[in-house]
Amino acid sequence: MPHIDQNRLDWVPIDPEQLKRIYDDVVITCGATILFNTHLSAVKRDGDGIDAIIVTNKAGLTAYRATTYVDCTGDADLCAWGGASFQKGNAQGACLMPATHCFVLSNVDEEALKAGPGIPAAWPDSPIYKIRDSGKYPLIPDCHICIAKLGPGTYGFNAGHVWDVDNTRPETVSTALVLGRKMAISYRNSLAEFFPSAFGNCFLVNTGSLLGIRETRRVIGDYVLTLVDYLQRRSFEDEICRNCYFIDVHPTKLEIANNPEEYRDSCEKGVHYGPGESHGIPYRSLIPRGLENVLVAGRSISCEQIVQGSVRVMPVCLAMGEAAGLAAAIASTSHKGRVRDVDASSLRQQLRQYGAYLPEVEEMAEAVAG
Repeated sequence: MPHIDQNRLDWVPIDPEQLKRIYDDVVITCGATILFNTHLSAVKRDGDGIDAIIVTNKAGLTAYRATTYVDCTGDADLCAWGGASFQKGNAQGACLMPATHCFVLSNVDEEALKAGPGIPAAWPDSPIYKIRDSGKYPLIPDCHICIAKLGPGTYGFNAGHVWDVDNTRPETVSTALVLGRKMAISYRNSLAEFFPSAFGNCFLVNTGSLLGIRETRRVIGDYVLTLVDYLQRRSFEDEICRNCYFIDVHPTKLEIANNPEEYRDSCEKGVHYGPGESHGIPYRSLIPRGLENVLVAGRSISCEQIVQGSVRVMPVCLAMGEAAGLAAAIASTSHKGRVRDVDASSLRQQLRQYGAYLPEVEEMAEAVAG
């Protein structure tokens, strides 16, 4: 394996426009055809598998048939509509994590920002606490705020929470988007007032075209990844990627109401790994029970709700997607679409050839024990 500088592995801001071009090129050069603005609308099941899907776009309704399917909808739509069992929220099907509507501010004075008291909510002297305590901006509900530099004087904000949102219920998403746009300008105006040296001349560039959804359905798969697996840094014989993100479960509305410092407390008390520590995600967690020719990747894999607070983030979702795509290709060409017939050790070896970080299970067990 190539040497990895652990000191350089941290939060990585994304240039969204550059990333769009990169993703376009990767998909097209692999021979796939892109259909933007196209949504899954229905699923046709046949026996123990999916026979066809129906999508909707400006051309109307179109049916597609494949040997193997990969559900990367984020909400496990294909699996759920195909009859697979799933969970949502806690044991009672409630308490989904809140959403966030991200936005971008530009014309920020970078020198003042560096010299000032700072923005992250984890800092006790962050102006976000003064803003909340002033009562002047009621649309700012809590002290959750993260920023990342995107370009000269331009910063992306992951700030605030919007509760009572279920991405499988479009009416709640629409209401949240209206509120989120109002919240974004409230953040701009409040920061300009309470931190004028850095934000006095800034302006709101845009709000996210989509709402930031943290949690909806989780399929019940051949293996359910547990908190114990996470705490033990467990490795699996069939693991298809590693994950090192901390348990990042955002508070409910009631928790915020009872304890205004809940977000900072949750960050400080969250389960964090040390340098070089990680856990495996088994291939079995990508296989929905009751479906023979479907894999799922992303935040809706088979796991406990608390573990979903870790595996829902972009780096590990990307790694899961690569593994699911390769496994689906193997299943469709060699096993008549049957995803359980894919040999996990062969899949792991092929992923390694593409550069995946997949140390031998024995190596990881020794590292944890040592």
